[in-house]
Amino acid sequence: MKPCVGRIANAGRMAGSPVLKIMLLLLLSLSCFFNAHADAGAASDSDTVLPTDYPGLLAALPQADFSTRQQIVARLVELKPPHGRELLAAWLDNKLQSRQSDGKLFLVETQDDVLSLTDPLTLQAAGTGKSEDFEQVRNNNALRKTLKVAIAEYDLADPAPRVRIAAVKQMRRDLDEDTVAALRQHLIVEKDRGVQHQVEVALALGDLSDADAAKRLAAVKALEGETAPDVYNALLPLARDTSADPDTAVRTAALAAVQHIETWRGFYEALETLFFGLSLGSVLVLASIGLAITFGVMGVINMAHGELMMLGAYTAYVMQLLLPHNTGAAVLLAIPAAFAVSGLAGIAIERSVVRFLYGRPLETLLATFGVSLVLQQLVRSVFSPLNRSVASPSWMSGLWQINDLFSLTCNRVYILGFSLLVFALLRLVLNRTSLGLKVRAVAQNRGMAKAMGVRTERIDALTFGLGSGIAGVAGVALSQLTNVGPNLGQSYIIDTFMVVVFGGVGSLWGTLISGMGLGVVNKLLEPYAGAVMAKILVLLFLILFIQRKPRGLFPQKGRAAEGM
Repeated sequence: MKPCVGRIANAGRMAGSPVLKIMLLLLLSLSCFFNAHADAGAASDSDTVLPTDYPGLLAALPQADFSTRQQIVARLVELKPPHGRELLAAWLDNKLQSRQSDGKLFLVETQDDVLSLTDPLTLQAAGTGKSEDFEQVRNNNALRKTLKVAIAEYDLADPAPRVRIAAVKQMRRDLDEDTVAALRQHLIVEKDRGVQHQVEVALALGDLSDADAAKRLAAVKALEGETAPDVYNALLPLARDTSADPDTAVRTAALAAVQHIETWRGFYEALETLFFGLSLGSVLVLASIGLAITFGVMGVINMAHGELMMLGAYTAYVMQLLLPHNTGAAVLLAIPAAFAVSGLAGIAIERSVVRFLYGRPLETLLATFGVSLVLQQLVRSVFSPLNRSVASPSWMSGLWQINDLFSLTCNRVYILGFSLLVFALLRLVLNRTSLGLKVRAVAQNRGMAKAMGVRTERIDALTFGLGSGIAGVAGVALSQLTNVGPNLGQSYIIDTFMVVVFGGVGSLWGTLISGMGLGVVNKLLEPYAGAVMAKILVLLFLILFIQRKPRGLFPQKGRAAEGM
């Protein structure tokens, strides 16, 4: 304040007019007043003294500003108190709130405006509360970055190497001087070679911005062979932009490393396309394998096959309603339930409509098309026209990360394996059971089978039910990939007929190979021709192929082919 007093006195002596003197003195007084308060505020901020214990830090957190909260995070990392990581993780996920009445902190879970409270000191349940009585401990972008790094530093002390590796990869995303220093310190005590390697990669990424060209070149050399996206993104400017680094040797080494990564990227992109083609093919196989029985074995053009898949999908939805808290059990139980529901529906269709139309395929087409419309309207009346969603269990969700460049979608991996399992079981039923023997006998020579005492009408109903039941199982698989609605089956009916005809009518192996092949070809064409044009090109190919080989890839031979 003393400099302000001197300025006011000097202004009073220099001003000539009394009015001017008063105005000048007033302005200088206000200026000194605000400067003094600003200096006091700055001094108070810089002189903030944080508690040194965990409970004290928690008590100071609700009223602290963002810069002080960052200091609190740093202090928590230094102290590493029990349950400190849980506190930081809840804070990052916006699940840390303070009670307005006393400022006490809680980890919260929200359900229907009721908060389930957990004490951050003990992680013990602390009752419930109303959301209006609590205030969230807020974050900003800088604080979120600090929290992520702090959680990663906590995880560096975890006994599991995979957790430490994940922590290092998280720290690699936001490298600064403090993070690099922490990683260098950790490298000294780290014993696991995999974690050591990830730390060395992180330190090399940090050295790419070093002023010493020799260090930058050594960092690029250390990153050779790495394929992680953050490594590629860090090396790409050095390789492509001549102004990014003045050293020619560094740019040359970076270019070689980038080209190596791009080569592997192309390889894994091809593998990913193949996987998506096989996953699409597995869906086509599941949807077609039941039709291969009803159309290939019985000669019935069943236009209601898609609606039988739809019934299976709705069965999965109903099972989810019955078991809302156990989606895994709901999906597993939906498989036999969908087989039974769609199988019984197929037997009913065969007994009431199809059995009067054997030998007249065009009339079965028209009749089953009418049945499909009836089933669609029935579902609309029961479940409404709106699409329904079937939740995937946790073990079917997420990605299966093979390496830095290649990952598989878990639900598609399961469906691919499931389709192969269904195919194997169906082959077992047709080749190793009495029902399969009779089905093959009726398909090859109905009159001879009837003369040998086979009840052909009963076999017809069971065969139609078997194909329909498999369609229902396919519907359960589709419910994990798309929404369930009345028009679900219409999206697949044309594709299923294409698969059956291309593979060879009545041939299960043909259905498997044609379904997988068409799925892969479709996915290979999509990047160049687009999704719609790819389907058109596949259809044109099939038309030309059927002109040359009307019986498909694997035509039936002997008596089974006489009626074709």
